[in-house]
Amino acid sequence: MRITVSADNQFTILGASGFIGSALVASLTSQDRVVHAVTRAALPGLFATRRPAGHVIACFGLTGDFRSRPLDTADAHVGLVARCLAELRFDSFLLLSSTRLYARAGATHEEAALPVLPADPSDLYNVTKLAGEALCLAGPRHEIRVARLSNVYGIDMPAATFLGQIRREGRGFGSVVFRQSAGSAKDYIGIASVVRLLPAIATAGRQRIYNVAAGTNTTHATIANCLQEVAGWRTGFAPDAPTLLNRPIDTSRLTAEFGATDSDLAADLPTLLALEQECQCSPSMKHMAA
Repeated sequence: MRITVSADNQFTILGASGFIGSALVASLTSQDRVVHAVTRAALPGLFATRRPAGHVIACFGLTGDFRSRPLDTADAHVGLVARCLAELRFDSFLLLSSTRLYARAGATHEEAALPVLPADPSDLYNVTKLAGEALCLAGPRHEIRVARLSNVYGIDMPAATFLGQIRREGRGFGSVVFRQSAGSAKDYIGIASVVRLLPAIATAGRQRIYNVAAGTNTTHATIANCLQEVAGWRTGFAPDAPTLLNRPIDTSRLTAEFGATDSDLAADLPTLLALEQECQCSPSMKHMAA
């Protein structure tokens, strides 16, 4: 007997071994969706089979090491995106991008102009991400979309992220020194919100670009206070530490279609920082801590 799979029930997760990709695979599988988990190494095989991929969510890319691997960064953010768009048979394609693209912008809504400075090595990430986005948006297919994620946190977050570094330093030394000022602030969104929102955008998004973020910033001072109160770690700020103050991310489009993200970093920090003891999870972390 041949079993017909509903179009909205089949997902292909590219970059399935990463933090976000693996969380998506786990979440979708728990909902009895048909999930094809594809690692970077397995991508050539996927291209060769040319089987229907359903809803594709592309989680691949470089982050902290992009400065030392510029050619690999361009290949992942541009070349690989181009090949996916050209060779995969999909019902929808959702490319994960970043709210870092707003670093030089005067506004943070999805249609804002996004200036870059190619001569600045730090802008290589933004330039290549923008090129990947442009490839997705160049064609007329509405079902090819972009999700710009802010700083994603969760129990299994990589040590290379800002919060991951803090957790590793605190666990190792019982103290944390911030290299940016207490007034510095960023947007953080929990992985539980991310895995709820991305499949919804992929299957039902009415727009082609979405900011996937909490919509509010959390200061380093707030994080430092939590580290002291929850874990008992000593905290300090490096002398002459610069202030990194990002504009709050505009999430009005996301909220209008899919509801509030319900991410609260301050409430979730006890779970993220739990050492050996049992820790009561906040609502926005509950199902991801199981």
